[in-house]
Amino acid sequence: MTMDNTPIDREGSRSIVVNYTSMKILVGRKMKMTRTFDEDGFVKTVTAVDAKPTKVFNVITNEKNGYNAVKVKVENRKKSKYIEFRADEDLSEAFKVGDKIGVKNFNPGDKVKVIGKSKGKGFSGVIKRYGFSRGPETHGSGHHRRVGSIGSMFPQHVMKGKKMPGRAGNHQVTVKNLEIIDVDIDKDIILVSGAIPGSCGSEVRIISE
Repeated sequence: MTMDNTPIDREGSRSIVVNYTSMKILVGRKMKMTRTFDEDGFVKTVTAVDAKPTKVFNVITNEKNGYNAVKVKVENRKKSKYIEFRADEDLSEAFKVGDKIGVKNFNPGDKVKVIGKSKGKGFSGVIKRYGFSRGPETHGSGHHRRVGSIGSMFPQHVMKGKKMPGRAGNHQVTVKNLEIIDVDIDKDIILVSGAIPGSCGSEVRIISE
């Protein structure tokens, strides 16, 4: 898994960079994990994703805006928001304003990547946050779960990026090379192989690779 820090444009919509044009996109809600059986009877662990009501709001071209992207409108219960999916080439032929984005564009066997926000774990120490080794457990040891040395005499301050206690989780995470196992067009539900970031009910974005 890799963490992303994608920029937010002036209108407050989040941009996702995609390096191809014949792409399939989906904005959904993570439901739960379950399992299915393939034709040979082997078990496959999958995650069910419920597609959110999404429409193409605008197709951005390089001639007018300096980059190519498709902006979609996600209709949430409280407030609608906009998400951009960028590409290297023109998307005006692949997407039209008003088109509905759903699971019907995906097929079993498609390779996708899933973008979501990982579960927040609160303020955590370095053992839980980074997997540090603990100190001796014997009585009298002053180093059970402490950080240890955080610097030397020079340059007289803690270097930026030092691994120390702090907030764990709640980061944008991208999981690549996942596979679409099954698509239910009637219920607008898609099954993705393996685990995807986020808690149940959180928003995820699926992009074909």
